[in-house]
Amino acid sequence: MIQSQRTTADAATAAHDRVFRALRTRIMHGDIAPGEALTLRGIGREFDVSMTPAREAVRRLVAEGALFLSSSGRVSTPELSNERIEELAALRALLEVELASRALPRAHMALIDRLQTINTSVAEMITKRDAVGYIRTNLEFHRTLYLRAQAPAMLAIAETVWLQLGPTMRALYGRLRRTEPPHNHRLIIAALKAGDEPGLRLAVRSDVTQGLHLLTS
Repeated sequence: MIQSQRTTADAATAAHDRVFRALRTRIMHGDIAPGEALTLRGIGREFDVSMTPAREAVRRLVAEGALFLSSSGRVSTPELSNERIEELAALRALLEVELASRALPRAHMALIDRLQTINTSVAEMITKRDAVGYIRTNLEFHRTLYLRAQAPAMLAIAETVWLQLGPTMRALYGRLRRTEPPHNHRLIIAALKAGDEPGLRLAVRSDVTQGLHLLTS
């Protein structure tokens, strides 16, 4: 009996964790528009789970700021005010500049080659006009660099900021109408090759803030 209860509990945990991770990824990559409503019934139907795992996944995402729960119980992706966008852009500048700086001493050629490969994928997504693919590969570029910082707590906070900005980044993509990879990515790679810390800090700060400022102007 005890073993059966434990198995049931493990299955429920696995179900809600699966839903949580899938929804978290979709939100971070801008696959859900700002202000889009989600229902527990719809989540349960999409992931073939009961209401309980769906509710637990939503609860965790609300706690991370990825979803907004209104006083009436409506769940949606957040529609960020200009002030909130400015705050999150400032956080990106602080966190990611520091992560890049810490990564620089460990930026071997294999890492630089990997970043160049990812940047090629960014270009492909832009050519395809694939907004979600662009955001995904853009974040992969940054995460790959920041992993070399060996600062997991700082990176976890940065990823929470990305998560809160995901739907807004999708809206930003529509505004930018990019036709080529971000210029600052090339500057980041050049600074890594040269061991240029001031240049790297400037390129990262520019890359993570310039676009967001377009949404508040």
